[in-house]
Amino acid sequence: MDRSAEFRKWKAQCLSKADLSRKGSVDEDVVELVQLLNGREQFFTTSSCAGRIILLDQGINGSEVQKQNCCWLLVTHKPCVKDDVIVALKKANGDAILKFEPLVLHVQCRQLQDAQILAVRSTHGLEVPLTHKGKLMVTEEYINFLIKIANQKMEENKKRIERFYNCLQHALEKETISTTSFPKEKIREKNNSSYTHKKKRNPEKACGKYITEENNKELENDDHDDPGISVTIFPEDY
Repeated sequence: MDRSAEFRKWKAQCLSKADLSRKGSVDEDVVELVQLLNGREQFFTTSSCAGRIILLDQGINGSEVQKQNCCWLLVTHKPCVKDDVIVALKKANGDAILKFEPLVLHVQCRQLQDAQILAVRSTHGLEVPLTHKGKLMVTEEYINFLIKIANQKMEENKKRIERFYNCLQHALEKETISTTSFPKEKIREKNNSSYTHKKKRNPEKACGKYITEENNKELENDDHDDPGISVTIFPEDY
């Protein structure tokens, strides 16, 4: 069995399995993104989270956050309110930590060049201890302040998901046009060549801007630009 057929079989098996997440389904804000990836033959998702605010209790002897051994006091994929956090904190017996976690997306890719399209990094998170051995260590005013920050991060995270979806969609369209416009032999030759003569890319192209027929002809006449092969579409500080 060739690798492409093996990947298709693996993809079918994984996508046919039941969702074992706590929620049991894909988060609403990331459904279209998951569908976009799973609709392409070179990708499939293994897990995802659109972003969430969680309150974890590590227990009395907890020294670091390990979600497998924690008690989940509160979890929401939407903005939360102070009262919900205060009520949840009353159940804490150890070191409770309020966290905001941004989009998490685990994707299996058929080839390295497919994975490079998804090169994204984010440090958009929040993690603050609130109790120690069950005792509240901060004021309700500070908790309210933290919740406002977490909710702001949730809103920003949603905007980033939308930008990520749009950039990925444009990148995949660009890849499709490039693949159909260049013979496989030429693509392979360009992909294996050295990158000593690269020039600065047009910012619109670097952001995954959809390539029109006119722009595509320009690429065909440009020996220094490789047509969507192994291109990082998104900035490192996304």
